[in-house]
Amino acid sequence: MADVLLALDHVRAGYGDAVVLDGIWLEIPSHGSLAVLGRNGVGKSTLFLTIMGYTRIVRGRIQWRGADITGLAPHRRARAGLGWVAQEREIFPSLTLEENLTVASRPGRWDLAAVYGLFPRLAERRAHKGHQLSGGEQQMLAIARALMINPALLLLDEPLEGLAPIIVEELASALKRMLTQEGTAVVLIEQHAELALSLTTDAVIMERGTIVHRARSADLIRDAAVLERFVGLGAGNGSRS
Repeated sequence: MADVLLALDHVRAGYGDAVVLDGIWLEIPSHGSLAVLGRNGVGKSTLFLTIMGYTRIVRGRIQWRGADITGLAPHRRARAGLGWVAQEREIFPSLTLEENLTVASRPGRWDLAAVYGLFPRLAERRAHKGHQLSGGEQQMLAIARALMINPALLLLDEPLEGLAPIIVEELASALKRMLTQEGTAVVLIEQHAELALSLTTDAVIMERGTIVHRARSADLIRDAAVLERFVGLGAGNGSRS
């Protein structure tokens, strides 16, 4: 694959002596978008933790822009251009929304004007403290803050989980704009399978710590049998990874 940003070469990883991922092979190109699907507990969030450097790699390697980063510390991966929005959001409750955005910002395309353009609701709430924001606003802030470090690739771990339908629609619209107009490369874990597939160009399905299916998102969204087998009935209402 030309112009590969991130590559996982048959990675086996986990926590301590416990192996969670086995034989993971992935390539994410510049401006690419990938949905990671699967049932609860199959290793999706561990995949992100491994990419960011928080697990023990037993075998295989991770490359970023052609350089081996398998042993690189998490903060150095972030500085190299890997962005991550965890399920926990990790908003600073005592800082204002705008202070949350600027505390770790780096020069680049994504500045205050750009993220406020993507999330107009945040501009209206810029002076509010983190603890004064709704869950949906906190999620928007978490994504906007990750963009403020101007990553080349953004990992989003179930960004729409537990949010009201109107907020899901607003966030999905912003993600679609980010993917189609801004060219940000994204890997998306999302329990709403059909929504994740509508936003991305490619998809993988995980089961028991390995990738068991790869497809173009447009093809997989029409493959009800595969979605039912690996994701479950009512694929739009999956559970946490």
